[in-house]
Amino acid sequence: MANIEHLALLKQGAVRWIEWRTKNLQVKPDLSEANLIRANLRGANLIEANLRRADLYQTKLIAANLKGANLSTANLQEAELIDANLQEAELIDANLIESNLIGADLSNTNLIGSDLRGADLREADLSGANLIGTDLRGANLRGADLSGANLRRTNLSDSNLIAASLSNANLCSANLHKAGLIGAFLYQADLYGANLSEAHLTGTYLFSANLSGADLYGANFSWANLTKANLRGANLTNANLRGANFTKADLRGANLTNANLRGANLAKANFERADLEQADLKN
Repeated sequence: MANIEHLALLKQGAVRWIEWRTKNLQVKPDLSEANLIRANLRGANLIEANLRRADLYQTKLIAANLKGANLSTANLQEAELIDANLQEAELIDANLIESNLIGADLSNTNLIGSDLRGADLREADLSGANLIGTDLRGANLRGADLSGANLRRTNLSDSNLIAASLSNANLCSANLHKAGLIGAFLYQADLYGANLSEAHLTGTYLFSANLSGADLYGANFSWANLTKANLRGANLTNANLRGANFTKADLRGANLTNANLRGANLAKANFERADLEQADLKN
């Protein structure tokens, strides 16, 4: 339960709260399980605050400082977190459905099991974040930085990842069905066993990415850069690979049935035991 004194101070307004925090730097506010529905906490200093299980439904947290805060199992549905600082915060199993996190800093944040369906994360910094098992279905991650993030088993189906940075990200067994990854940067990303069926990857940079065992059925890789990519055993049935760069790519045992490879650069690519039945290899 929340500390009654801390909660009362917060509800007295920004000026009183800032004054108290400035004089009590060593105190970590305890606002656990607090009812803060639709509260205006714009720009609030909530560094290392305990907000576990707090109800922050539709709460305004624009530019708030929540660095190192504990928000595990908190309700942040439809909360406004534009430009908020959530570095190294704990958001395990938090409800962030349709929350607004445009430009927010979530670097190195723990989001294991959190629900971010329909969340707006455009230009957000999620570098190094732990997103294992997170639900990001339909989320907008356009231009977001997910470099080095752990997205293992994450559900990103129908999400918008256009121009997002996913270099060195762990996307093993992730669900990216019908996801938009046009122009995304996936340098050395690990997509082992991932589901990218019918995903849109036009112009995507996948240099040295690991796509072994991935389901790429019907995916659009036109003009994508797959130089030195590992596609061993991948399913590329009906994939659009027109104009893609496969220089030195490993496609051993891959299924390319009915794939469109027109104009693709296949220099030094390894197609040993690959199935190219009815594949279009015309220039």
